[in-house]
Amino acid sequence: MPDEPLRGRGHDGPLFGLRMDKSRSRRHRWTRTMTTVIGFDADDTLWHNETHFQEMQRALAAIISGHTGETTPIDDPLMAVERRNLKKYGYGAKGFALSMIETALELTDQRVSGAEIARIIAMVHRFLDGDIHILDGAVETLTRLRHNHRLILITKGDEIEQQEKLAKSKLRSFFDTVYVVLEKDPDTYRSILGREAIDPGHFVMVGNSLRSDIHPVLAIGGRAILIPYEVTWKHEMVELPADAPKAFATLNSLRELPAFLENGENRR
Repeated sequence: MPDEPLRGRGHDGPLFGLRMDKSRSRRHRWTRTMTTVIGFDADDTLWHNETHFQEMQRALAAIISGHTGETTPIDDPLMAVERRNLKKYGYGAKGFALSMIETALELTDQRVSGAEIARIIAMVHRFLDGDIHILDGAVETLTRLRHNHRLILITKGDEIEQQEKLAKSKLRSFFDTVYVVLEKDPDTYRSILGREAIDPGHFVMVGNSLRSDIHPVLAIGGRAILIPYEVTWKHEMVELPADAPKAFATLNSLRELPAFLENGENRR
């Protein structure tokens, strides 16, 4: 089966050369060092998230097209507004709601109606009030890893929104510590590992984003495992280095993670 390009909100083509290999996991040259602590991302790593944002974006496109009289591309304009607003609103559905409203006003020359703005707000409320759908294999994987590793959750976004998702997921008991951060960069990870007295060489981060879960952890001497989600937000897309470091691997699913860690470490 050929590789399929990752596609995401705010993008209409293959993303920066990054492709998901569904035929095999890419182990690269994984460093066989004992892992004592595993960090997990939350959105699109443990539960579905981005697909809901894409649904809201499609609804927004329909509202805007009703005013322009044609199918109006909104990916790039919306992405530009989101990026402009990140420093004001941070990550999450609330900031996305405001960015959608701003985009609708811009692309319709402010002809969008109060009722249509109410529709945008209502669909974000439905998302926030809705159920959390756990990814296949998440519970089994966490259960297995919890026996021999310390698990911490590191997620970025709005504190209230992320804590509510975690509560709905019923996964809180698997984690020793939960961090909701404004941004995932080397300084953030360095601060967390320092606070938790974790040696970066004994830490591995698991997530779906090269920008947030992989590159910053590698930069501080940790290891990282990418498990791509079916769609990825354009903002999270950066290139995978051609010469991937020994501290990096790509797996196809969470179910592969326990055996990969156990087999790699048993072959030291």
